[in-house]
Amino acid sequence: MTQQHRRSRSDRTEDICRCGRAREALVPVLTSALVLAMISYPAFSQTRPALNAVHPLNGPLQARNIEELGSPDANTPEDSAAPDNPTDPNQPEAQGLVHRGVIRILRDQKELYSAPFQRSNLKWDAIVLAGTGALIATDRRIERHLPGGNVDIYTNVSNVALGGTAAALALSWGYGIKTHNEHLKEMGSLEVEALVNTFLVYTPMQFAAGRQRPGEGNGYGDFGRHHNVNTSFPAGHPMFTIAMASVVAHEYPKPWVQALAYGAAAAVMGGRLLGRDHWSSDVFVGSALGYFIGSHIFHSHCNPKFSEACHRQ
Repeated sequence: MTQQHRRSRSDRTEDICRCGRAREALVPVLTSALVLAMISYPAFSQTRPALNAVHPLNGPLQARNIEELGSPDANTPEDSAAPDNPTDPNQPEAQGLVHRGVIRILRDQKELYSAPFQRSNLKWDAIVLAGTGALIATDRRIERHLPGGNVDIYTNVSNVALGGTAAALALSWGYGIKTHNEHLKEMGSLEVEALVNTFLVYTPMQFAAGRQRPGEGNGYGDFGRHHNVNTSFPAGHPMFTIAMASVVAHEYPKPWVQALAYGAAAAVMGGRLLGRDHWSSDVFVGSALGYFIGSHIFHSHCNPKFSEACHRQ
């Protein structure tokens, strides 16, 4: 009876893993579409040419108030020649925005990949590495002691939390564009930036790790078994959700906003682990990276007049 129960549970886990892998495959596909949104969002978020001077893509000028700029005729050549705009002024505006968006993403990627080697971050490196090593060593033991039952429920909860978070932020961004709310517009643009940068970190790590999911292969979570982006390490759902949550929690540092944002992220983390979609170390690394990426993007490009949590780097 015990062996039958174990076989039944193993078969159920394998079926769930196959479903989880199919759902997980949607993450890089959907996020890839955000790359285009990241490049094109300035054209949609502008209301008139004068607002270009306070758009986040204009770097040092973003801290200025709209009132300080006056009418569009008051703009000087110095105001329009921001450091983040290396393009020819005679080029079409949309082309300049695309170029600045690409340059900004590349600069963010350079900073993100070099951040672990900065002296101020060495303590965080040690904490993450130690935690990852400890969890990898105990992954199978933790997985065996997780509660049973209908594990599809946990996976569905994580999907709903991720989708609900993304939908709420997208609606807020759209409302900000419609009502010319510069704070909401900044939040939306930084959310997209955080997701794009998260995707560009997540993808090579997936290829490099190639880890098997729980219930897959020999059940040991071996690394180097896959060569695609639909693998177990790091956990994509928590990584993207926490990247979004960290941006909105910094943009609106109110307890109830932080509780909702990080509560949704916790639901995704727990759902992916209890649903047997990832090992505990996968969830830990994905969550840590998502938080660090979202926080870095916010502090690199935030406007201090919008949020007291903004500390420009």
